Amino acid sequence: MAGGHSVEDDEPKFGLVVVGEVEENRILRNRGARPGDLIVLAKPLGTGVLFNAAKSGRISPDQLQPVLPQVARLNGDALEILRKFGVRALTDVTGFGLAGHLFEMVAGGDVSAVVDFSSLPLYPHALEMYRAGETTGSNRPNRSFLGKKISLQGLAPHEEEILFDPQTSGGLLGALPPEGAEEAVKALREAGYSASVVGEFTPSGETPLRVVKNKK
Repeated sequence: MAGGHSVEDDEPKFGLVVVGEVEENRILRNRGARPGDLIVLAKPLGTGVLFNAAKSGRISPDQLQPVLPQVARLNGDALEILRKFGVRALTDVTGFGLAGHLFEMVAGGDVSAVVDFSSLPLYPHALEMYRAGETTGSNRPNRSFLGKKISLQGLAPHEEEILFDPQTSGGLLGALPPEGAEEAVKALREAGYSASVVGEFTPSGETPLRVVKNKK
């Protein structure tokens, strides 16, 4: 490993690197989704704005409490569940937000993606904080990176922001065949994840990502 960050801050930080091996036939990449596959998200969105709101005093520690069990939950069990139900492509939602990481799944492939905003799992108070004017340092660059690659239809400004919210310990984002997706979500929920089917992959189109509200 070479490189790193130089930071002067009031908070302690630590860095780590994990090095390992994986059997070639068990590698899951973020490419490989097919038209008709459903998009499964295994955890809610909103950690970025909520952690900032906690620092600024807009929400109390008690209001943040419901977020912590999901943040502390590792993705290992979710990975095995998604494997069981035939996941074809997989990534996790982290600093680029849902929109950025979903774009990585369609970029350079033969698919686009349509997300139903109303189906997104969200942490309590996340939309409320964006409506109140709270944000993160990553929202603007995350949105700028996508530019015209994303179409937002029928969303209020504060709803748009949640798509670019950077996640801490975000959930897995997978492409699953329709016959496996709903069963996967059921199994994920039984295992303690707040999972949902949030959209579908479609044949490649002019706009790689579309987010609509109350999709029929």
